[in-house]
Amino acid sequence: MIKISNLTKKFGSNVSLDSINCEFKKNESIALMGANGAGKTTLVRSIMGYYHPNEGEVLINGQNPIKDRLDVLDHISFVPQLPPPIRLSIAELIEYIGVSAKVDRELIKYYANEMKLDITSNLSKSFFKLSGGMKQKLLIAISLAKKSDIIIYDEPTANLDPKARDDFYRLLKQNEEDKVLLFVTHRLEEVRDLVNRQIYMDLGKIVSDERF
Repeated sequence: MIKISNLTKKFGSNVSLDSINCEFKKNESIALMGANGAGKTTLVRSIMGYYHPNEGEVLINGQNPIKDRLDVLDHISFVPQLPPPIRLSIAELIEYIGVSAKVDRELIKYYANEMKLDITSNLSKSFFKLSGGMKQKLLIAISLAKKSDIIIYDEPTANLDPKARDDFYRLLKQNEEDKVLLFVTHRLEEVRDLVNRQIYMDLGKIVSDERF
């Protein structure tokens, strides 16, 4: 699904990715780990087509995430560590996602309910004014409802209480088949039961790649 070949990305004189080579295949759940500045975020943003590489390439199902960005993003769900400053109400956000990404609105509400997020009584509230945990639950619900081939979570449990984490893990286990799940995390213990592969990065390189 994802093939990364000799990928190098520089910011000025700083080398963020240094000739990265790896593949992520269907039914793989990967913990992507490393210290701050290791290149994890740059790798994720390159997969999503945010950055033009200096050398090498990324292919998503054989497509270039920059040249074929709209098609590629149709296959990817992404939940960032810091929720974006969306000013829409929950109702407006769900409507927008439903129209723009062709996501079943009722399925978003279903997964939100499974995450113990009361959508009905909060529809008029601005996403921006929700608590960190509520934002995270809604973004997770949207990511699951989209039914993407590739789901990327950046520190997905950072704003979740223990019960919400359990709900999140349960829902992922129910939706992991035929997908690539990529977890950017500092805490392997939080996703250890979900992943079957661990990649550790340092100074823009992959220094270990272990399958369980």
